[in-house]
Amino acid sequence: MIRPGLVGIFADGAQAARAIAALRREGFEGFEVYGPVPHPAVEAALEAGVSPVRRYTLAGGILGCASGFALTIWTALQWNLVVSGKPVVALVPFVVIAFELTVLFGALATLLGVLVHARLPRLRPEVGQDPRFTGDRFGILVWCEGDRAAAAEVGLRRAGAEEVRSV
Repeated sequence: MIRPGLVGIFADGAQAARAIAALRREGFEGFEVYGPVPHPAVEAALEAGVSPVRRYTLAGGILGCASGFALTIWTALQWNLVVSGKPVVALVPFVVIAFELTVLFGALATLLGVLVHARLPRLRPEVGQDPRFTGDRFGILVWCEGDRAAAAEVGLRRAGAEEVRSV
C-alpha cells in the first residue's frame, strides 16, 4: 500500500532546504528528497545525525573477534599439536586470526548496514520520482494524510515550489 503524500519540485537546493525547514516547523516528519547532486543545505535541513551503520560495524567486529578466537581454540583442541613445549591453546598466535576475522566481519556487517539503511535493492519503483530530478530539479516527497495535505501544499508553494502534485 502506498502512503499518501505530496511531491514539490524546486529549481535549486536552497529552496528545497527552506521548504524542509518550513515543513518541520509546521510539524511534518517523513521526507524523501530527490536531486541531481548532493546539496549541503538540503542535508543540513534533513538533520540526518549520526549514521546507525556504525552499530552494524561494531556488532560485526565483536562477532568476528569472538568467532576468530573460537575457531582457533576449537581447532587447537580438536587436533593437538604440541610445538616446542608450548601450551596447546596459546592465545598470542590466535590474535592474528581473530584480528583478520574482526576486519572481515566488520566490513561485511558495514556493507549489510548500508544496504539496509539505504533500502537497497528497491524492487518497487519510487512513487515520487520524476525524470527532472536526474537533470536539474530537486524534489521533496512529504508523507501526509488527506487533512494535512493542504497545509503541506501551502508550505511547499510558499517555499518556492514550481509544481506540487500528489502521489
